Amino acid sequence: MDTPGNLKTSSSELDLDRPNIEDYLPSGSSIQEPIGKLRLRDLLDISPTLTEAAGAIVDDSFTRCFKSNPPEPWNWNVYLFPLWCCGVVIRYGILFPVRVLVLAIGWIIFLSSYIPVHLLLKGQDKLRKKIERSLVEVICMFFVASWTGVVKYHGPRPSRRPKQVFVANHTSMIDFIILEQMTPFAVIMQKHPGWVGLLQSTILESVGCIWFHRSEAKDREIVAKKLKDHVQGADNNPLLIFPEGTCVNNHYTVMFKKGAFELDSTVCPIAIKYNKIFVDAFWNSRKQSFTTHLLQLMTSWAVVCDVWYLEPQNLRPGETPIEFAERVRGIISARAGLKKVPWDGYLKYSRPSPKHRERKQQRFAESVLRSLEEK
Repeated sequence: MDTPGNLKTSSSELDLDRPNIEDYLPSGSSIQEPIGKLRLRDLLDISPTLTEAAGAIVDDSFTRCFKSNPPEPWNWNVYLFPLWCCGVVIRYGILFPVRVLVLAIGWIIFLSSYIPVHLLLKGQDKLRKKIERSLVEVICMFFVASWTGVVKYHGPRPSRRPKQVFVANHTSMIDFIILEQMTPFAVIMQKHPGWVGLLQSTILESVGCIWFHRSEAKDREIVAKKLKDHVQGADNNPLLIFPEGTCVNNHYTVMFKKGAFELDSTVCPIAIKYNKIFVDAFWNSRKQSFTTHLLQLMTSWAVVCDVWYLEPQNLRPGETPIEFAERVRGIISARAGLKKVPWDGYLKYSRPSPKHRERKQQRFAESVLRSLEEK
């Protein structure tokens, strides 16, 4: 297994997506400006706020974390177009029906076993939960088979131990399915509507999953207590957390929430990297439903990815939970070849505070006034 020492990355990675504004300004020899007038270059020099704004316009690295970048079309000439048409016929006319049949058989096997076990073994909780956990792993295997999933796992398989939590980068809800087919993880996840929410509240309860509503602040305290209670239980399934809090497009990692790193537990990093040659596994929940996302996967050639179970990490003396989270994020990013960016993923769901905007506006006004007075 690779050690953290081999996964060190330069702190300059944080600046990879911050453009140099000077590159986008005309050179002094190409423009003629009247002497004594305030120029754009002067404003950029005197105002860090304006520099930050111009950088956001030129290259918005936050938005790019949540964008799906489709590959360039390759069926652009008379030789390649027939091959592309053959591929469409095979994927939609042959592979898709077979995959639907595989998934349907999986659900029939799962439900015909799960329902009797759930109803008839209510008095034997330990045995019932053990069988239900195995059945959840089985249906996850059928899901992966319905995408022709080619998953390569690296490192020792996770074991059930107290005071241990697993954290992974997050690209799609299928991250959970891919990990669950190997180990019955209990995951903390946002409560979803529709058929996904029904599965969460019925079937996935058997593996000890914890749900929350992002819009309800009181849920945070309840979830925090449930997390602490869960990691203390020796018989509970290993706890899996996606500390980014949202799906990112498998090119970047955004800031990790510190909750998983405040549990006084050993943190076991998991790095997931998808191969985009066959399909982009990123799920943009704002633009497509999970059903549409599954259909996209089932009509692709295959879902190919690597999963690395990395060296367990513990909080170092004098290290804060935030520093611990950043260190683990660096290990995951380096192993999966992802770029670290200094953004909070929850900004995707919320607007900046009015007070924050007013402070920025005030500082900008003061810097411009000072410059005008000096001129």
